[in-house]
Amino acid sequence: MLNIETIKPDMPVVCSNNGQFAVVDHMEGKDSIKLKKDDAGKHHFIPVSWVKSVDGKVHVDRPGAQAMKEWRTEA
Repeated sequence: MLNIETIKPDMPVVCSNNGQFAVVDHMEGKDSIKLKKDDAGKHHFIPVSWVKSVDGKVHVDRPGAQAMKEWRTEA
């Protein structure tokens, strides 16, 4: 079972291909991770359900391109 308390601000977020595609801003409740703003100045959110492991990096279960297509963007 994943302990979401191990997810901390400024951790790199890496895809299933081990490439970094984001950085954690902070946890948003218990179900979402808010990511730092991208180059366009927008925050994105990914569900905790994507997270496979945390070891100094947050590892998600999908390739970066897919994750960026499926993440939620702030309104």
